[in-house]
Amino acid sequence: MKSNLKKLGEAELEIMQTIWREDRPLTSVMIRNSLKGLRNWPLSTLMTSLSRLEDKGFVRCERSGGSNLYSALVSENDYKAGASRSFLQKLYNNSARSLVATLYSNDMLGEDDIRELREYLDRLEREHND
Repeated sequence: MKSNLKKLGEAELEIMQTIWREDRPLTSVMIRNSLKGLRNWPLSTLMTSLSRLEDKGFVRCERSGGSNLYSALVSENDYKAGASRSFLQKLYNNSARSLVATLYSNDMLGEDDIRELREYLDRLEREHND
């Protein structure tokens, strides 16, 4: 994630997840319809949030046939990488081990999670050594 990108609020993240999931330019009405159940906003509230996302550099707004089309300028993967890096740094002093230890000690990792992590790390190590 670019270091100049700001953190997304909860509602902004939900909007971005909709845009990332669809992976095509969306109108505000399409975004609003996709958010129904999570957010039942008036269109004006959504438009304000989209404007903020544009100001923050997360979305681009293009006018097409009388409608505004919104598309992502920041990929989901890039945002997650930057947010994860920031989270790990701020809460765990850059220690993935401390993060996993906290999850484990608070019963947030089950046996299946631990097995999946072990298999994933083993695969990464094999790929790295090849």
